[in-house]
Amino acid sequence: MFLAKPSDLRRNGVLCMNKRNIDYIGRYNPRKYYKRVDDKLTTKQLALANNIAVPDLIGTVSEQHGIADIPAMVNDTDGFVIKPSKGSGGKGILVVTKVENGRYYKPNGQEVTPSEVDRHVSNVLSGLFSLGGKPDVAIVEGLIQFDPVFDGYSYEGVPDIRLIIFKGFPIMGMLRLSTAASDGKANLHQGAVGVGIDIATGKGLHAVQFDQPIDLHPDTQKELISIQVPQWDTLLHTASMAYEMSELGYLGTDMVLDKNKGPLLLELNARPGLAIQIANGRGILPNLRHVEKMGNHNMTVEERVAYAKIHFSANS
Repeated sequence: MFLAKPSDLRRNGVLCMNKRNIDYIGRYNPRKYYKRVDDKLTTKQLALANNIAVPDLIGTVSEQHGIADIPAMVNDTDGFVIKPSKGSGGKGILVVTKVENGRYYKPNGQEVTPSEVDRHVSNVLSGLFSLGGKPDVAIVEGLIQFDPVFDGYSYEGVPDIRLIIFKGFPIMGMLRLSTAASDGKANLHQGAVGVGIDIATGKGLHAVQFDQPIDLHPDTQKELISIQVPQWDTLLHTASMAYEMSELGYLGTDMVLDKNKGPLLLELNARPGLAIQIANGRGILPNLRHVEKMGNHNMTVEERVAYAKIHFSANS
């Protein structure tokens, strides 16, 4: 369906980049609110103020001289994550899953030397990974504890759940699973697997890697569409709440499942990508237009989620 003429794509309800930018991002996302999602530290603070759970904040580094404080910050942790506050597309994220006697190890077991950590943080501060290349802040977060329900579905990385929220309604979702090709990161452009998830049930529908349909995880050989995402209703409610929190009408929410803390909001995206349509094997436009035809509404988060489960299910 996706290797077709533009007219065929439109007929199948596929949202293209220009239409997304003009009709949805440009129309429904006021630029004055972009900082709420483009700055991950601001997003974290907003989420906490709105009783939305997020990964633990260990500390931040905003100046080059602050890099020397990192060993003391992470000394008593099992692992940690360093990310740019204004990064995009998963760039600049360093994941350390083991801290032992002042030595750091990545998910694949490879050691990261303290000098490599320092250099990475220095690059973050210089804006190497940030939107527009502007100076940035490095966020040091606690390591997410992998939920064992995903054993075999992801390779050396924590799966995340992307939900597209339009005017407060969750209208399409996918699970992103890391692979050896993606270096343990849940980034589809780097080779992670995308699994379309049914809004009504949290069950897998269709899976792709590098935009091509697959049935089994390339590294673990686990059958992908057999996945059932636990705590699905909580994930839908959390994502829907981000609408009021951000005041952005067209939004991507990225969440993870921690085995101890449950669903955690990682970040929000005012310009969510279009690959979610490929992961679901169908276009998102019919769902967007459905919500637009509703006009203004006064539904609560609970009512929006219930409505979405009825009207935006794969079987609806």
